[in-house]
Amino acid sequence: MNALPPLLYEDVVRRALQEDLGLAGDLTTDAIVPSGTRAEALLVAREAGRIAGMDAAVLAFRLLDPGIACELRAADGLDVEAGATLAVLRGEARALLTAERTALNLLGRLSGIATVTASVVRSLHGLPTRVVCTRKTTPGLRVLEKQAVRAGGGFNHRFGLDAAVLVKDNHRAIAGGIGEAVERARRGVGHMVKIEVEVDTLAELQEALSVGVDAVLLDNMSPATLRQAVRLVDGRVLTEASGGITPANAREIAETGVDLISIGWLTHSAPSLDVALDIT
Repeated sequence: MNALPPLLYEDVVRRALQEDLGLAGDLTTDAIVPSGTRAEALLVAREAGRIAGMDAAVLAFRLLDPGIACELRAADGLDVEAGATLAVLRGEARALLTAERTALNLLGRLSGIATVTASVVRSLHGLPTRVVCTRKTTPGLRVLEKQAVRAGGGFNHRFGLDAAVLVKDNHRAIAGGIGEAVERARRGVGHMVKIEVEVDTLAELQEALSVGVDAVLLDNMSPATLRQAVRLVDGRVLTEASGGITPANAREIAETGVDLISIGWLTHSAPSLDVALDIT
């Protein structure tokens, strides 16, 4: 995978460390470990999964000791078995122990997202449908969580409200309908901005198609209705199924022929992967 520039996540890691250190620092480590003590530690996966967040995890240690040496044994996007060593770290013992929880929180959370994303992608083997995430991310962690989805073989939806126009039910309610909402959006944005409309019924889908959009979000439709929607669209715009999609029903939804399935579950409900730091 292409690595993220540290500029995009360094503040996140720094704030997480500040949260853990508080106003007095690591009382336990500072009292027990003499300054200048050096140590070696292993980052280890306690269970099998897809790795994501290695760079952010290593940065947590290096923000406390820039001289920490890291020998990577696993990279983002790699599947590992339980017990696998992900990295060997050498440097100030205090830095290794103080940054431990912050590094593991990030690595476990992001690897968990990558792992469930990979499982959904594997379940769609043989189908052209792409798995995409949503904006249902942990506040402050979006760039890392969306990178974790990519590590799992998925793709990203909007990174933020400024990425594209997505006309949802509340926008339509205020504007007075799909047509008026789309017309206002078209007048208000540049020619490079795509417009997608969320629809709940086949009648709303027909209206969206009649006013000319780039994509339609088929919200909470049954598989049978989704099949009808795909036939109605007939390749004219991108079709995205959304709402209530989980790893358990993803293939059934994809088999309806939609181009995309967006799954908020990937980032709001994925369990963390169990990872640990072992001083050797």
